[in-house]
Amino acid sequence: MKNKIDILFFNRKFVPAAQIRRLRKGMVIRLKNKLDSLFFNQQFESEPQIALIADEKPHARISHRVSSQQAALTWRISAMNIVILERNSVGTDIDISCYEKLGHVTAYGNSLKEDVAGRIGDADILVANKVPLNEETLKDAPKVKLICELATGYDNIDLDYCKGRGIRVVNSRDYCTPAVVQHTFALALFVLEHLHYYDEYVKHGDYAKQDRFSHFDLPYAEIRGKTWGIVGMGNIGRGVAKVAEAFGCRVIYYSTTGKNVVEGYEAVDKDTLLKESDLLSLHCPLNENTKYFIDARALHKMKKSAVLINVARGAVVNNEDLYTALMEETIAGAGLDVLEQEPITPENPLSRLMDSNRLIITPHMAWASNEARQRVVEEVYKNIEAFLQGMERNIIV
Repeated sequence: MKNKIDILFFNRKFVPAAQIRRLRKGMVIRLKNKLDSLFFNQQFESEPQIALIADEKPHARISHRVSSQQAALTWRISAMNIVILERNSVGTDIDISCYEKLGHVTAYGNSLKEDVAGRIGDADILVANKVPLNEETLKDAPKVKLICELATGYDNIDLDYCKGRGIRVVNSRDYCTPAVVQHTFALALFVLEHLHYYDEYVKHGDYAKQDRFSHFDLPYAEIRGKTWGIVGMGNIGRGVAKVAEAFGCRVIYYSTTGKNVVEGYEAVDKDTLLKESDLLSLHCPLNENTKYFIDARALHKMKKSAVLINVARGAVVNNEDLYTALMEETIAGAGLDVLEQEPITPENPLSRLMDSNRLIITPHMAWASNEARQRVVEEVYKNIEAFLQGMERNIIV
């Protein structure tokens, strides 16, 4: 029969949307193993009567509406167990109930490394942010098929182990670009214009005591005409480049792989980047090429008037070397949103540097605008939805 379709279901595999849209009224689907349950995650437009046959016996007769415009249609054998290990990483003010459309959801506010194994034993899909996911934490979770990062970075995941296990890993991309670009300039201008000093000058009453209208005893420079160096010309780096150009800066960049070519901007070697940058911002991932990219040797090549901004990963900058450079006035200042260990520890010497005219540290919140946190939840939803449809989206491995 032309209208008979054989589809094999096994190990919770799914019928993608393209196959559903080929169904016509009266078609028969012959299943090669019995369905325990059958779900539709969208409503249908026309109403074909479809006979489902399992083990050569009629299993069900259903009537639904099928939309040819809905590429998201999927038949699911059983609901996925979705475990969210760090729900609070997006803030409790952000609604995550959308995930309940995709499966059974268990959400934990936060999870430490030692918590993971006991929470994911029956999980099919994991949603995480910073907690380590490796052989130690995943070995007793045999059903895991997908790991979704509630972030862009994925250095908390052992990719080789996941690849060997056949676990798909996906991340969330471009959800926080506007927020991080904005914060990059907030940090830079705070340090460059000595805003802490001037705010304190007014609030401590010194401005009210002076006999002139203006106070500018701690001089600052314009960024117009300065050279802005960038490491990491992805979406965020290119966004920073555009804003820096709008301020009137010359933009140069360095590719840590040597492969990245960005049209319209000047690529330079590392020494040139360090020697010529008046402001240097870091937007690269953390890997073997970028760990301690800024260390004592690099800092001594920079201008004494330079300002360093790190909104990438903490270990891209050697925190101890930066502390020494700031104390010795090797560079003028730094703005950090990330640290080698987070939260900051007393052992990090930067925790002892209280001069906010030279150093501002924010608690890894550059990404966390209201809009960005909502977008990252939506990105993870789309990643899970794509996986359930047998589609590829934001795949790392």
